[in-house]
Amino acid sequence: MYTQERTAMSNLVVGGPVAVNSYDNAIVAALVENRPVMLVHAFNGGFLRPAELTASSHDKGVKLATALDPVKEEQGHLWYITPAGFFGQRPLYFIESAAGQVTPAGAGATDTGRGDDGVPKPQRRRITVHQDAPKSTADTVQVGLPDKVGDLWRGKNGAPEDTQLWVVTVTPWGGITFVPITHPDAILGFKDHAVVADSEVRLTYNWGGDFTGTVINTFYPRLPNEWSVPYHHVFT
Repeated sequence: MYTQERTAMSNLVVGGPVAVNSYDNAIVAALVENRPVMLVHAFNGGFLRPAELTASSHDKGVKLATALDPVKEEQGHLWYITPAGFFGQRPLYFIESAAGQVTPAGAGATDTGRGDDGVPKPQRRRITVHQDAPKSTADTVQVGLPDKVGDLWRGKNGAPEDTQLWVVTVTPWGGITFVPITHPDAILGFKDHAVVADSEVRLTYNWGGDFTGTVINTFYPRLPNEWSVPYHHVFT
């Protein structure tokens, strides 16, 4: 079982049904400290990255890259898992890209709120779910701000963020699974269920029927300084 760099935390429960006493520090950093992490797939060690990295791109999706390249310098491999309220007693999160984030300036700077130090919070593009997913392999995801993504990637209930809210669930094997609140019977997966280089991210049915998902759609959060660990060997 995966044991590298665990940090003792007392009775930590993060978004899921698994109570954990000893916990991987990358998950703690992502969900509690809101530090950027890599999201590394459990099956082949590939990492998530936006298909387009520029701040002006809002209608493109996410793919699975299997090797780090110069994109590392552009933070395309890093994500923030940002707290966003609660669904019942479950905390909700946005999955926000560190690539192409913009710090607001001027009169509209308060639109995204301000941190404790008074500095405007950066605008980050979030993974957004298609309203009709996962009916078709075309019902993919987009990475964009709520008011910039396509019409079918906006919330039905009046709040544009509806399609951007996720239940982040801890799996028994130390990874995390993402469940969109608009499609609670689905989890973040890949088009045609293929976990290969440049696989297109979409929603896929969670045939397990619970919030723990399956191994093939589990991600391991990794701090940036740990990116070279071969995670496809975690079960050997």
